[in-house]
Amino acid sequence: MLWLAFETRGTFRHRSKNPANARDRGSYLLIIILLWIGVGLAFALSFVLPQATITWHRKAVFFNGIALMLLGMAFRYYAMIVLGKFFTYQVAVHSGQTVIETGPYRYIRHPSYTGALITLVGLGLALGNWASLVVMLACMGVAYAYRISVEESALIAALGEPYKNYMGRTRRLAPFLF
Repeated sequence: MLWLAFETRGTFRHRSKNPANARDRGSYLLIIILLWIGVGLAFALSFVLPQATITWHRKAVFFNGIALMLLGMAFRYYAMIVLGKFFTYQVAVHSGQTVIETGPYRYIRHPSYTGALITLVGLGLALGNWASLVVMLACMGVAYAYRISVEESALIAALGEPYKNYMGRTRRLAPFLF
């Protein structure tokens, strides 16, 4: 819950300073809404759908889920730190922005989203319910698919050929896969 509160708090603390520069098209609001819906449904399903309970090595699955949550959060915040002053919660392009190709950005274009998805996989495993895991990933899959298309369109428009070249060398969420 603390992670959700921190992510939601970013909505109010890190709004784009220049509304004309924002290119979000509602994608951040969609992420927040689907995140809360997905997590709420996941918790509900873990109670009302016992037939989807993960029974195999239950204790190990729980602790691995917690570890994945912490790893995902750490990876997300590391990606934010590497992006530095160019990181925003809403899609916006800063003046003087360049393509960042260090740290996790060397291999993937959206490592903060990868970190969030790893966190959600961990939460689903910690809840011990396959339905919970599926509903969270489905909600956030929809949200991030839209967000990535919005973000990449904005970056292509603002950064042009350097970003197109970067797209050709990297994957969206998982190195060498997707």
